[in-house]
Amino acid sequence: MSYSNKISDPRFDKYIKNTRDYRYQFGFILAIVAVVGFYLYGEFSDEMDNPEALYIGLSIGAMFFLIGLYAAFSGKKNLPTWDGEVIGKEILKKNGRTYFVVYIEGQNNQKHEINTENDATLYEYFKIGEKVRYHGKLKSIEKFDKSKDDIIFCNACSFLCEIEEVECKNCGCPILK
Repeated sequence: MSYSNKISDPRFDKYIKNTRDYRYQFGFILAIVAVVGFYLYGEFSDEMDNPEALYIGLSIGAMFFLIGLYAAFSGKKNLPTWDGEVIGKEILKKNGRTYFVVYIEGQNNQKHEINTENDATLYEYFKIGEKVRYHGKLKSIEKFDKSKDDIIFCNACSFLCEIEEVECKNCGCPILK
């Protein structure tokens, strides 16, 4: 029973960098597709001609590019790491949907919530009274006592892993256990 010291593994930093790069690249690709698509539409359509279609494509492409930049760099800041305790759980039903909420009290009596919709896996994973650690750089929570668990979540990508696994099959980062 302890928090893992594998949090310093360089694969986590590589995962964070790759995720940021993929977000930027995805926005850039969407921007190119929008510009080319509207240009071609203007060339071959009877409804709209160039340069009007090209200008619309450039506007939409710029929007996708800016969204990609925002997605890539908005989460760049590392949040602080803190310890806490699971203090409550609740199932809420709203508008035909079921929400599973886990309440955590962190340092300085700060309250935090884990919310999932229509999936009780995280809700069942955490037990009231358990000690947890929030890893700010990964924006994820690690349990202190994992000795009774059959499953464990990857702290990098949230992939559900078997407890005996050493690294995540999905992202290759070490499992914090």
